[in-house]
Amino acid sequence: MKPLNCDFLVVWEFWVRPGAEARFASAYGPLGAWVQLFSGDPEYGGTRLVRDWSEPRRYLTLDSWASQSAYESFRAQHGPEYATVDRECEGLTERETEVGRFAAVPY
Repeated sequence: MKPLNCDFLVVWEFWVRPGAEARFASAYGPLGAWVQLFSGDPEYGGTRLVRDWSEPRRYLTLDSWASQSAYESFRAQHGPEYATVDRECEGLTERETEVGRFAAVPY
């Protein structure tokens, strides 16, 4: 399989409720509900889940997509499914914020 060229990243910040860290990591990690949802789209390049060393309840997800339009198209086509997974996971966090949407810089 040819690797997907992912030039677009969506970054989210999460503050996880005390005691919910393992369930959060399961839901947002490589075998979790979000990756399962996104994986059906050929323009999705993967998700990286990282944890802050100094704030152990703070996590970031880095969702890779082929392009901004690929991400927006996915959201438009899968709104109800996205909302369902979001509702199922909302009890795991105290706060979630979209940090931003980033494009690769050509060099």
